[in-house]
Amino acid sequence: MAEESKPAHLITEGCRLPVKRDLEGTQEWHLAEVLSMKENNGGRKQYYVHFVDFNKRLDEWVDIERLDHTKIQYPKKEGKTQRHRGNSASAAAVAAIAANLSGAKSRHASPDKEVIVNGVTDGVKPVKKAPVNRKRKHPMEIVAEENNPDGQDNCEPTPRLTGSMTTHVNDDKVSRIKNIPCIEIGKYRLKPWYFSPYPIELTKYDTVYLCEWCLKYIKSVTCLKRHLVSNNVKHLVSDDLFMVYFLSQTKCPLKYPPGTEIYRKNSISFFEIDGRKNKNYAQNLCLLAKCFLDHKTLYYDTDPFLFYVMTEHDNKGFHLVGYFSKEKESTEDYNVACILTLPPHQRKGFGKLLIEFSYSLSRLEGKVGTPEKPLSDLGLLSYRSYWTNTILEIVLNLKNNKEGERPQITINEICERTCIKKEDVISTLQHRNLINYYKGQYILVISDEVIEGHKRSMAKRKMRIEEKSISWAPKDWTKRGKW
Repeated sequence: MAEESKPAHLITEGCRLPVKRDLEGTQEWHLAEVLSMKENNGGRKQYYVHFVDFNKRLDEWVDIERLDHTKIQYPKKEGKTQRHRGNSASAAAVAAIAANLSGAKSRHASPDKEVIVNGVTDGVKPVKKAPVNRKRKHPMEIVAEENNPDGQDNCEPTPRLTGSMTTHVNDDKVSRIKNIPCIEIGKYRLKPWYFSPYPIELTKYDTVYLCEWCLKYIKSVTCLKRHLVSNNVKHLVSDDLFMVYFLSQTKCPLKYPPGTEIYRKNSISFFEIDGRKNKNYAQNLCLLAKCFLDHKTLYYDTDPFLFYVMTEHDNKGFHLVGYFSKEKESTEDYNVACILTLPPHQRKGFGKLLIEFSYSLSRLEGKVGTPEKPLSDLGLLSYRSYWTNTILEIVLNLKNNKEGERPQITINEICERTCIKKEDVISTLQHRNLINYYKGQYILVISDEVIEGHKRSMAKRKMRIEEKSISWAPKDWTKRGKW
C-alpha cells in the first residue's frame, strides 16, 4: 500500500504521463493527460485519461498500474500571457463575425465554366487546394441563462438557439468526461463515446436502459420490463379503476417511431418526425445521439427541427438504425443538421443510405443541400466518400458528342444533377486531386486507379434509395406561424 501511495501522490489533474493501452492484443505506451481522479468501491484510485493526439472516444478510466509515474509532465502555470491570448482569440472571433455581418465575401473557388474530361496530357500541374470558408454568415445568438446554470463567463462566442443540436463551442471539465458507462437498447449494449447530459441520478448506475421504441431512459431491467409489458388490466376489479387508468398511461404503446412513414423498401423504412409534435421522442433521440457525437452541444428546443429516423423492421417491430435531423427553415441550404448511425450498424452501408436519402429529399425540394459544419471525423469520411462516388457516377456516364470530342460539363451542372452544393463539389475534387487547371480551363483528371476504386466502392453499396418509393412532399414552413 505504501508503494501505491507514493506515485498516486505525484499524479495530479492536468499532468501528462505514458499510459499503457491494449491495441488488438498488443500493449503499447501512449502519452495521456489526466482529466479526473476518483476512488472506486474498493478504495483504489482510478484516473480518467485522454490519449494525446487520439479521439476523445478512446478516453477511459485506468488503474495506477497502467501509468508510468516516472515520466510525469506537469502543466505550466497560466499567467497573464495566457489570459491575454484568450482575450485575443475572443477579439478575433468577434472581428470575424463583424466581417461577415459587414458583407465580407469569401474567395471565389473557381469559375462556373470548368470543362471536365476523362484525361489530360502530361505535364499538367495540379491545382493547389484552397481552404473552403465555412463560417456562418450570421451572428451567434446568446445562450439563455438556464443553459449556463453555473454562470461561468466564457470568452468564446456562444452557439445559436435555433435547434437542439448546435455547433459545439464550450469544452468544460464536466463534458470532457463520459458520464454513462453503458447503454442497453434492444438487443444491443453500447459503450458511449462521449458525454451526454442524461439526468445526473442515472450516472451512478453501471447500465442505463432505453426503450427501443420510445427511447425513454430507465434505471433498471425491472423498470424496463414494466414499461414494455402489454396493457392487460382485465384482472383488476372496479375499485382499481384509477390504477387501470394509470397503467394505460404509463405503458409504451409504440413499435415504431412516432411519426409518418415516408419510405419503405425491403426491410428499410424512414419516418419523418416533427420536433414540435413529438418533443419527448426528439429529445430522447438527441440525448442518445450525443453519446456518439462530440462536435455538437445539446439544447432542448426541438421545435424548429424535423427528424428522419431510419429503421429496420422484423416481426417484433421497427428497430432504430440511425437518423438525421434538418431545420424546417434553413437560410444556408443545410439539408442535415445532425446525422448518426448507431455503432452496431456502422460499416454496413447505412451511413451512406442516410446521406443519399437527405439528398433525395433535397432533389424533391428542387434545391441543392449541404450538411451543417463541422462534421465529425467519421461523418466527414462518409460524406467525402458519398460525394466522390456520386460525382464520378455522373462524370463516367458522360458520352462523347457526335464529333467524337470529349464530354464537357460544368460544376454548376454537376450541382444540379446531384443536388450537392458547389463548395462541396469543389472541395471533393480538390481533396481527391481530380481537378487541374490546363490551358485556361479546369479539367478533371480521372486515372484508371480512381475508376477501379470507384467501381469497387459502388459494388459494396448493396442498398440504394429508390426515389419512386418516397411518399413525401416538401412543405413551405415560412407560411406556418410556429411550425
